[in-house]
Amino acid sequence: MTMNTPSPLPSRTAGRTPAPPPPAQVDPLFLAAPHVSTFVGTHPLTNASGFFFERDARLYLVTSRHVVIDEDTDHRPDRIEIGLHVDPANLTLSTGFSVPLYEDGVAVWHQGQDSGGEIDVAVIELDRSAFPSEAVVRAFTPAHLPTAFSAVPTDASLLVVGFPLGFHDVVHHLPVLRHAVIASPFGIRFQGQGYFLTDARTHRGTSGAAVVTRDTAPTEATAALPWKLLGVHSSRMDMGNRDLVLDESLGLNCAWYADILLTLTEPREAASAED
Repeated sequence: MTMNTPSPLPSRTAGRTPAPPPPAQVDPLFLAAPHVSTFVGTHPLTNASGFFFERDARLYLVTSRHVVIDEDTDHRPDRIEIGLHVDPANLTLSTGFSVPLYEDGVAVWHQGQDSGGEIDVAVIELDRSAFPSEAVVRAFTPAHLPTAFSAVPTDASLLVVGFPLGFHDVVHHLPVLRHAVIASPFGIRFQGQGYFLTDARTHRGTSGAAVVTRDTAPTEATAALPWKLLGVHSSRMDMGNRDLVLDESLGLNCAWYADILLTLTEPREAASAED
């Protein structure tokens, strides 16, 4: 199992007088999306986004595959760090939690591919027993995935939950939300790839963010986090023949269908039996 250890870095609240607890309860969506930082040793590389996903009592971090390795840019971190809240009554208290990306030289994340090629999604299993005892974690589950493509209407209002350019509430260590709409038919693989398009303003650092829509009829299994998980934001979509001087960017983005998580978090025993 992947070994996860608390970061040796000091708490982000060190040397600062914490603000009083927030006056109102925060939506659990904010607590399901930790900030992700990549490192080589102690050298910081990039900021990114991610979210928690739980299945069969196993907890995973989901992010973009290019966050953990990107051969095209020679981005090769050896660990990531995620932010964890450590006091449910005071969101100003948080700490970094370090997760190695390799064990004995072997990558610990899972990635997938389909008939269209590689999928820009990676999942890393987390050792929850190594978390601080008071860690506050909200996680999506298979129950949060749409059971039918028709359950997501074309005019659905979406949110992208992440850390654009690393920007966030540095006092309460919470992500920011960007509004989005579905820009290609949900349920159809855009140009044969395993993603759909969103229309939203995004930036570097949003890679790996959850793309969600409000669940207006939550069940007992989803009531604690009443959002439908539709996709994993990957990158902006652009045209190869766009005139960079005359033509503005399209403002469209790729979001990989979230049902890939069922494959990437499949129990090892079941996966081995199918092999």
